[in-house]
Amino acid sequence: MTGILFVAGLVLLVLGAELLVRGASKLAAAFGISPLIIGLTVVAYGTSAPELAVSVQSSLAGQADLALGNVVGSNIANVLLILGFSAAFAPLVVSRQLVRLDVPLMIGLSFLLFLLAFDGRISRLDGAVFVACAIAYSVFKIFQGRRENYTLDDQQVSSSPARGVSDWAMQLGLVISGLALLVLGANWLVDSAVTFATALGVNELIIGLTIVAVGTSLPELATSVIASVRGERDIAVGNVIGSNIFNIITVLGVTSVVAPEGIHVPGAVLAFDLPVMLAVAVACLPVFFTGYQIARWEGFLFLGYYVAYTLYLILQATQHAALPLFGTVMLTFVVPITVVTLVVIVLRAIRERPARVTSHTDGLH
Repeated sequence: MTGILFVAGLVLLVLGAELLVRGASKLAAAFGISPLIIGLTVVAYGTSAPELAVSVQSSLAGQADLALGNVVGSNIANVLLILGFSAAFAPLVVSRQLVRLDVPLMIGLSFLLFLLAFDGRISRLDGAVFVACAIAYSVFKIFQGRRENYTLDDQQVSSSPARGVSDWAMQLGLVISGLALLVLGANWLVDSAVTFATALGVNELIIGLTIVAVGTSLPELATSVIASVRGERDIAVGNVIGSNIFNIITVLGVTSVVAPEGIHVPGAVLAFDLPVMLAVAVACLPVFFTGYQIARWEGFLFLGYYVAYTLYLILQATQHAALPLFGTVMLTFVVPITVVTLVVIVLRAIRERPARVTSHTDGLH
């Protein structure tokens, strides 16, 4: 019965997110907001709604470790698993705006979360700071989207008023239905995940970092892969970056405000998982900077790291004898080689960029 509830919860989460994203995207498009802004806000917020529902529900149920593990694990999965999987399908072109504004913001917020969690707790005051950031970020993105699209024909957007009103009502119905399914799916998912953790003797933090994190990231995965295949690269990448930002400032913000005593941060998260989340966020900048795209090989690299991260969590949870050797190999060989490779690629891109600019300028003459 527990397994059925778990699968049903995941299905409801995915279905609810699909309805929410479909309705919200059309509502946003009706107001003349660009695909990138839609990806960073409406789609990102919609596909991250499962994380919000699961985290708030688990926090109210006294399972704060599951709430924190869900967010941290989802942020890691969003970059390594979802961007990696999407780029493996087709190279992803990255907007300059993401490189200059949103990715540095994601890195800054990840670092802020690490600092606020350093005392072992994300307090209600910390949560209020994150919620204020969420409001400011959302308002800024809305105004930015409207400013980018001020040349749109307003008559075209507002034509057929009667039909427009009925369309908006239908999309609003999809949004409400999606939210209802997300809440119900979150309840079933949290209950079954806690039961699994107890039965298997695995702590809730590991369950949150792996099974629940991947489960609640399925909407982002489906959205980004489909957008990548259809050529909507701005939505594919913006969805992931926006979701990571949303997870920190809104999911953790709201959850820590709602939780009676805030969110407790275990020492294991401070020592390993939060630094990994921060490192993954920082790794986006050089990858995105190299030609403003994520190549297929970089996608496979991200996927490989996610497999290694998940394997480490499993070895750690089971206290397997191979854990020390695995950690030594990762720290001694794999990570340094990857860092050196990224640095070489960035330096090569910096040297080649002036040549490309000069060539482009000569062509104009």
